[in-house]
Amino acid sequence: MVAIDADERSGVLMDNAIELGKKFDSKIWIVHIATPGTGYVGLMVTPQYISTLHKSEFKAEHELLHKYEIKVRNEGLEAEGILINGPTVEMVLEEAGKLNAELIIIGSHEHSFLHNALLGTTSAHLIKKSGIPVLVVPIL
Repeated sequence: MVAIDADERSGVLMDNAIELGKKFDSKIWIVHIATPGTGYVGLMVTPQYISTLHKSEFKAEHELLHKYEIKVRNEGLEAEGILINGPTVEMVLEEAGKLNAELIIIGSHEHSFLHNALLGTTSAHLIKKSGIPVLVVPIL
């Protein structure tokens, strides 16, 4: 399972996920956690699960997930994107459990010393709380 941000820098994560996926003939779950606060609980990105009500709110996220699904499929692997709303660490871990993921791939962004000292990092929290391996890929 690869947890992406909704920006183009996530391509680095996808390249790593594809490389590992090919070695182990794995399905790749592409997960994006949307900003909390809309009352939105979750939605699978495949067409039969898309909620018309929320589709316009998360159009850019849907498009990016779809782009990455196609990229993975073009490499000969199975892929599925999932868009969820909620607290990042908790939602990533919950979804990894539901999917029986064997590995979580996440990116690490550079933050200021003060930010890290006060809030920590998402990757550090995931590593601490996860019962499965977490691969942290530096993203510049």
